[in-house]
Amino acid sequence: MQNSEHTFHIPVMGLGYTIDSPLKVARFGISSVISIIEDDLVEQMREYHCKNEGIPYQKIEKEDIDFRSKRICSYLNLINSMVNKQLEKLKKEDFVEGNEIVKYFELLPDVSNLRKEYFLMLEENDPFEKINKQNELREKIVAGKIDVNIMTKCDRTNYDADGNELQKEYSDAMSALRGFALSDLNASVVFSAGMNPRLYTYCENFEDFTKIEEGSFKKRIILKVSDYRSAMIQGKFLAKKGLWVSEFRIESGLNCGGHAFPTNGLLLGPILEEFKLNKIELKNILFEMFNVAIKEKSSKNLQFDSTIRISVQGGIGTSFENEFLMNYYDIDYTGWGSPFLLVPEATNVDEQTLQALVNAKKEDYYLSLASPLGIPFNNFRVTSSQEQKKQRIDSNKPGSPCYKKFLSFNTEFTSKAICLASKSYQKHKLKELESVDMSDDLRKIVKAELLEKECLCEGLVNSVLIKNDIKPLYNITAVSICPGPNLAYFSNTFSLRQMVNHIYGRINILNNLNRPNLFVNELIMYSDYLKIELKKYLLESTQNKRKYLQEFKTNLLSGIEYYVQLIPNMKLTTKLEESSFLDALNFHKMELSKIEL
Repeated sequence: MQNSEHTFHIPVMGLGYTIDSPLKVARFGISSVISIIEDDLVEQMREYHCKNEGIPYQKIEKEDIDFRSKRICSYLNLINSMVNKQLEKLKKEDFVEGNEIVKYFELLPDVSNLRKEYFLMLEENDPFEKINKQNELREKIVAGKIDVNIMTKCDRTNYDADGNELQKEYSDAMSALRGFALSDLNASVVFSAGMNPRLYTYCENFEDFTKIEEGSFKKRIILKVSDYRSAMIQGKFLAKKGLWVSEFRIESGLNCGGHAFPTNGLLLGPILEEFKLNKIELKNILFEMFNVAIKEKSSKNLQFDSTIRISVQGGIGTSFENEFLMNYYDIDYTGWGSPFLLVPEATNVDEQTLQALVNAKKEDYYLSLASPLGIPFNNFRVTSSQEQKKQRIDSNKPGSPCYKKFLSFNTEFTSKAICLASKSYQKHKLKELESVDMSDDLRKIVKAELLEKECLCEGLVNSVLIKNDIKPLYNITAVSICPGPNLAYFSNTFSLRQMVNHIYGRINILNNLNRPNLFVNELIMYSDYLKIELKKYLLESTQNKRKYLQEFKTNLLSGIEYYVQLIPNMKLTTKLEESSFLDALNFHKMELSKIEL
């Protein structure tokens, strides 16, 4: 599959914020990622786009035992077909200012050979030669990728109408994977949130993950990882089954949107350095295991593009950072997520939430415990969902009705799993807390953490429904949004052209807040996270927790030393920037040195 010349992609955001982003950006060669775990939303969006395009629509009902995968497959086929039509229409346009074909080439990065060819065409004076060059350019236009995301932990067991447990193939994640695998897409599935052995193994059942077309697999696997060790473990697991990982997508553990997966103090710079130093070894080890597995299955080697791409995302905010990451760490491309929430041309944010983001203060972005999965969650304070949660608590009716149940995994009080944000769970847990033996301080913390849980199944869907005037299934309209803290440095709505030009250094759209380098921003977040963990340790200390915190502190100090040595290679634009960077490192080194366990 031919790749676009853009050097960034738009990662998955929430459940609905990028649900149809390919329809907005793919024809301009920009890749984006769709979350496919929430099949109700997928079906609603399929109906919406079918009706808008005058395409016959037939609802896939829940009476069909395989309705989840069929909904997902049908939606992805629709998006693929619509993007292809958009691209064909764009290719036929005249090269006239204001047309999308002109926008396609002007959005490309300055280093793009295709962009350079476009501007050479504009300078051509011979009419016949100009037309020839235009036709050559048309042939080189490619759409951005329509990739999908499956959060591996969202793999709830499902039941039939009589309450009987269905086979594992009908679980949420496996149904989603089947829907993607059977679709027409030539694309990748991004597995995030850690290893799910049964889900990974399930890929073997689908020919598109093992069949070569034009030197590549039709369906490819991308692993979102937080460090090199995780990449190696998961990559080996898949390679031993004859499944190739085409990309490792490195994300900052804390400086990201949505669910955060903090490392044990390992910082982004040292993590990228380890990938840089071991990139060839990683490929060789996985390729050897992959070939052994393939020979056992078919007695022959497969000839395909065995490149393993490395990308990075999380907290990137300037073209300088973008270029440094790509050039110094030999990164193939970067991910820009949260800033695109301010680009209505690219994502789905309702007007009320959009204006709240535009007018937000830095402290409005925070690391929460709102996720029912029990995983830290980057959250935003100024939402209708936060207000709804407060009203429920104030009226002594905490918790959500929990209609969709995608995050129902707890069986403390019930035989069938329920969600930590549900009314049922919160009622049981609050009653238990009244009698359990613990200090008042710890009880207060546990209660606050419990009440912070938020219904993400509804909240992360409602914004796209409101924006497109689609009625929510259960008449709940409160909106949740989960931007990364880096969004604090953007304070306006932007056109797609403005955001892309910012990424490539053609303009600067940051606000006037003093923004530290992304490495410093992440260090600050990890230092704050360590302080929170220390408070918990003081209330409930264990030997394992002490060991973890000591390792965390050691890794942070090691990371600081790494950055000190890195400064000459960063080529910061001014002496003031270099001095500020070093001062921040020394300050956090001093603060960490004061911590005694």
